Amino acid sequence: MAHHELDLANRVFVHHDMHDEFVDRFAQAASGLTVGLGTDPEADVGPLINVDALAKVERIVSDALAKGARAVVGGKPHTRGGTFYQPTVLDGATTEMACASEEIFGPVAPVFRFKSEDDVITMANATRYGLAAYFFSRDLGRVFRVAEALEAGVVGVNVGISASEVAPFGGVKESGFGREGGKYGIDEYVDHKYILAGGLDA
Repeated sequence: MAHHELDLANRVFVHHDMHDEFVDRFAQAASGLTVGLGTDPEADVGPLINVDALAKVERIVSDALAKGARAVVGGKPHTRGGTFYQPTVLDGATTEMACASEEIFGPVAPVFRFKSEDDVITMANATRYGLAAYFFSRDLGRVFRVAEALEAGVVGVNVGISASEVAPFGGVKESGFGREGGKYGIDEYVDHKYILAGGLDA
């Protein structure tokens, strides 16, 4: 399997009309991921950064399962031991679960079902964080409405990775302040001076 750069979203919202098929295909893709060391070119998923990160992932998954979610794939530490965790797809995620509002930082994808555009925007924005959001639509009007309504510093439309060195990167809410990259990133390294000069005609 070729190595690919992946940007895993903390939450996945799927319209109810395509929910079941999506979960089936998503689970199939997740079960095909190779877990291994970051130095292994065949590895798709590496270890978590430390034992605290592993404990956080375990807590978030346990909370979701206790509140009715179902682990379609994974759901526990990997047999490799250490800080490795199985690629996990959680179906039946709800807004009452910790996975709805906390940053996971692990190979866990909770899938939330939604019925309307307003509902999914409300669900997506119901978190203290706002670094990046991604959505897919062929409706041009919806593209502009949703992109504007999402409370995130970076929004990808019909893409899963939106970072670029020529674009400003940064979040809103508790995901940070300021930007790096692009022409706006230089503002973090300069001081702006305001000078008002009066009486020059005296």
